[in-house]
Amino acid sequence: YLSVHEALRHAGVHHGCTVNVRWFDAEGMSLEEAQAELENVDGVLVPGGFGSRGWEGKILACRVARERGIPYLGICLGMHVAASEFARNVAGLDGANSTEMDPETPYPVIDLLPEQKEIEDLGGTMRLGAQAVELAEGTHALAAYNELVVHERHRHRYEVNNHFRPLLVEAGLVVSGTFQEGRLVEIVELRDHPWFVASQFHPEFKSRPTRPAPLFRDFVGAAFVRARERTGAAVTRV
Repeated sequence: YLSVHEALRHAGVHHGCTVNVRWFDAEGMSLEEAQAELENVDGVLVPGGFGSRGWEGKILACRVARERGIPYLGICLGMHVAASEFARNVAGLDGANSTEMDPETPYPVIDLLPEQKEIEDLGGTMRLGAQAVELAEGTHALAAYNELVVHERHRHRYEVNNHFRPLLVEAGLVVSGTFQEGRLVEIVELRDHPWFVASQFHPEFKSRPTRPAPLFRDFVGAAFVRARERTGAAVTRV
């Protein structure tokens, strides 16, 4: 996760603060443990990854961030976490999951990309590289980029299942970034939250010291605001 660390550092420099990264072991974490661990954090970031290890703990951390108004940034797997948590606890789809974690889930809100379902040889067949992302008006995503179309780097097989997309949107999930006129969901966020954004792509790969990745910049900015509000004093660390 070197690129994630560097992107956080770049964003901290932009805001004139130091980002203190605390790692949490999500494996076997209970809701009570997640609530206690995240009591004094200013932001929650769930990075990309593969496999089921720590999956349920990540969902609990996401839930705490959503319910307590803690800034949240999800990247790739972190977006799958956000969509699954929202589906279970807001949209009422009990047992909703990614088919990567539970192929038998009754509500596969995250599933293989359609073009991936017939592939048997998994070597070199992911959706890779820079892809165009179209952003929606009036969203945190557009506020971050200030452009209607951006290009970000991808590395994934799984996506938000469009079959469940209308139900999730009706429950309040905002789809703020899409690919090919809405064919694929690229960014989701929450409207009634200080800052909660999750992307399918990896914004950290394009971050630079003098040009921090927009989503990281605004995530750290929201965490900086929370740190000041939480402590009631001027702060230089988040």
